[in-house]
Amino acid sequence: MDSIYELSIERIKKYHIKKINNIGPLFLVSTAYKGVWLEHVYDSIMYAKLFNDTSVMLNTINAFIDLQLENGLYPYSIKEDNTVGYYQIQECVSFGKMCMMAYEMVNDNKLLLKMYESLKKWVSFMYKYRMTLGLNLVEMFVGYDTGHDNSGRLDGMKYKQNYTHLGKKMYADILPDCDTAPIVAVDMNCNLFGNLKALAKMANILGLEGESIKYNNMAYELKDNIFKYLYDENDCYFYDLDKNKNKRKYKSSTIFHLFLEGVLDKTLDKKLIDQIYNRYINNPNEFMSPYPFPAMSISDKSIYSHKMNNSWGYYSQALIALRCSLWMDDYGYSSLYDEVLKKWCIGFVNNFNISPMSQELDPITGAASGASVWYSTSMLLFIYAKNRLGI
Repeated sequence: MDSIYELSIERIKKYHIKKINNIGPLFLVSTAYKGVWLEHVYDSIMYAKLFNDTSVMLNTINAFIDLQLENGLYPYSIKEDNTVGYYQIQECVSFGKMCMMAYEMVNDNKLLLKMYESLKKWVSFMYKYRMTLGLNLVEMFVGYDTGHDNSGRLDGMKYKQNYTHLGKKMYADILPDCDTAPIVAVDMNCNLFGNLKALAKMANILGLEGESIKYNNMAYELKDNIFKYLYDENDCYFYDLDKNKNKRKYKSSTIFHLFLEGVLDKTLDKKLIDQIYNRYINNPNEFMSPYPFPAMSISDKSIYSHKMNNSWGYYSQALIALRCSLWMDDYGYSSLYDEVLKKWCIGFVNNFNISPMSQELDPITGAASGASVWYSTSMLLFIYAKNRLGI
């Protein structure tokens, strides 16, 4: 285990910290995903914590802000071939949450103001372009919006990747024609909630009391709609919603986003939190599989038709496991998280000679899929776990 730990540190420093077209250095994902993705911003923050170096984190956040379009759309990726992608959302963790974490590490109010103005534009983009059904909830237009590639959540969608019209990929502000979309997505709305709460915090620090109240109110109006339209009381679960207001009953790991973004209040929603935790999160027949946490519950009937590489419809993902560091301790689940981390360490060690630091593990057997080796999040997860557990 020690040699894998040292090799991961060496690999990160040698291959993953690079400039792209004079931007950076940034924290790159892997040879399979050549560049930096919006959903991987937390990688750079974890790197800052583990390596006591905030420069890469600040470069990454500034890069996405500087490449933001006038209408508020962030790029979902900045690639090593110098292309910048705007065809999907793929935020996955609220950018505002990441900005606040960065601010708390560097305490730079000039940077905070820059992040605040940028985040306001991002939130405005969501309300203007991504709420076409009149429910005041964010909608998934294409499968890649959520980052849940190859998931049962995308079944029935014509555009499971990007929307292409007349041979050209459309930007993320364009609603596809003749499709199952738009689909109201649980995780995307949790992300918006996180961004609104971040704006409220930023405004308060900046002395903008009225703005802080405004964004807090918007956050709780959004939460009311999440419960009104996406919560199923019988199942004690939150589901995506199709354009005809029918729930799409896939037991996806999107349930974690209610915790990740703080939508579920530890006091006000305690009863519901306990129910979700006991029925799903800590249930070996749902998400607490031998190698947790799968991107889709192992009880969901869709999983075996989605068992392919890079599948958010079957495999346990390193991204999910690392993001748990953003909420499990806070909700009082530290001991369970330690158990999760131990199992991931076992999985990484067992697969190392075949698929070193793979992106995903089979939730039952622990076998790596081979989707992406030397994956940034996996190496960070292993380093973080070893440090935390003292093993």
